[in-house]
Amino acid sequence: MQSNKLNAKDLINVGIYTAIYLVVFFAVGMLNAIPILYPLEYILSPIVTGVPFMLFLTKVEKFGMVSIMGTILALFWYLMGYTYIPTITYILTGVLSDLVFSLGKYKSFKFDIIGYWIFSCGMLGCAAPMWLMSSTYMEQVRKTMGDEYVVGISKYMPSWMGFAGIGIILVSSVIGTLLGRKMLKKHFERAGIA
Repeated sequence: MQSNKLNAKDLINVGIYTAIYLVVFFAVGMLNAIPILYPLEYILSPIVTGVPFMLFLTKVEKFGMVSIMGTILALFWYLMGYTYIPTITYILTGVLSDLVFSLGKYKSFKFDIIGYWIFSCGMLGCAAPMWLMSSTYMEQVRKTMGDEYVVGISKYMPSWMGFAGIGIILVSSVIGTLLGRKMLKKHFERAGIA
């Protein structure tokens, strides 16, 4: 009988796949440096990170692993200066998605799509300070990135993008999940990784 407690191997897997997820996410996130490309992150990030996340799910069989990944991401974005908002969104979406994955016993493709969408919505917290604390947060951005960047980001990331982002992330999460599964079947299972 398998224990439901997380062991050292589980925690190592969380660490490895969180690092891979962060590297891929961060690479796509470089688009934020150009204001007009910022909204593309909601399209590209869930698609590109779908591959490492679906590979991670092949290692997950116990509740808590996805929650820990969300918590690590929450701490990372807080330390990067994105305020406490992404800390809340990533912890919340990590736990909620973990619950969804567990309902599907970490083996259901339907629950994988829903759970991955919820998890990916954590990224909305990174942009949320622009809308929820615009005067103080945007002043900090102005100091580091300049007036032109703030004008551009305000134009291309209006507050309604927070709501539109939920729908955009849903579509791109479905694509990311499908791409991740296809890559798993084609390459990783053949190589014995998944």
